[in-house]
Amino acid sequence: MRRRQGLDHLPVTLERRRIYILPTRAGLAFGGSLLLMLLAGLNYANSLALFLAFLLTAFALVVMQLCHRNLLGTEVTAATAPPVFARSAGALQLTLASHGNHERASLEAALTQGIVITADVGAGDRRRLELPLSATTRGIVRVERVRLSTAWPFGLFRAWTWVHAPVEMLVYPQPRGSLPMPAQSGLRTGMRALTGAGADEWMGLRPFRDGDSPRQVDWKAYAREAPLLVKEYAQGASELRWFDFATLVHLDIEQRLSQLARWVVDAEAHGERYGLGLPGVHLPPDRGPEHRHRCLASLAVFGH
Repeated sequence: MRRRQGLDHLPVTLERRRIYILPTRAGLAFGGSLLLMLLAGLNYANSLALFLAFLLTAFALVVMQLCHRNLLGTEVTAATAPPVFARSAGALQLTLASHGNHERASLEAALTQGIVITADVGAGDRRRLELPLSATTRGIVRVERVRLSTAWPFGLFRAWTWVHAPVEMLVYPQPRGSLPMPAQSGLRTGMRALTGAGADEWMGLRPFRDGDSPRQVDWKAYAREAPLLVKEYAQGASELRWFDFATLVHLDIEQRLSQLARWVVDAEAHGERYGLGLPGVHLPPDRGPEHRHRCLASLAVFGH
């Protein structure tokens, strides 16, 4: 299938040539019963048995067509795996869509030898499935393919296909450690640092005093015949942290990474600015979700 289809670039619509269908165990048993019924009807020249055998055979053919049609035309719009911490529950988020007037009943999605997740997708609707992924250790978990199948209706046949859309899930180190966070501003420990341009906070207006800069005067208010007032701003400040791999000499590599992950998570939770130093990696101080992800991602792939 991989050689025949190649890599899939999402979104991808399941076409007829890539869907396979075979009888299930219940379908094989049903077919065997029909064969015995046919042989018995022929042997005893029983028209009613022959009629029932042909009727049930037609029923099985219709079921086979409905099963194949249930999967045909389903669109896989997205497949993502958000980053998680080690020893926590990861998930592959698979989004399925059904265009037109066809409802998709009992669609099944699973990874290789994984848990099967079943869902219904309404006509013109989308549905997101979460397939469990194991995240035992830090690093990258790669998912090469996802299996989509259905046995609707009646479970006599199973139609299936494979979607080859490689997805990578980043596993951060587990945040552990009890060491206090170091503080460093680049000049001396414990110094407060400015958050950068545009971080000044408005405080209000005060009367003009000798020595105030004319640029701080609220000239618009003065033009409205208000007293001469001066704008006041407070510069935002936050503790500047520097987390260095080389300073944790008394810990092994995994313990160092876990301690650094603990510091990154705590500093971000407190709204502080922080930087990270690893062998060959230097992330300057910053804050925010993107900076947090860059730091934790560097810890996750360290040594890989």
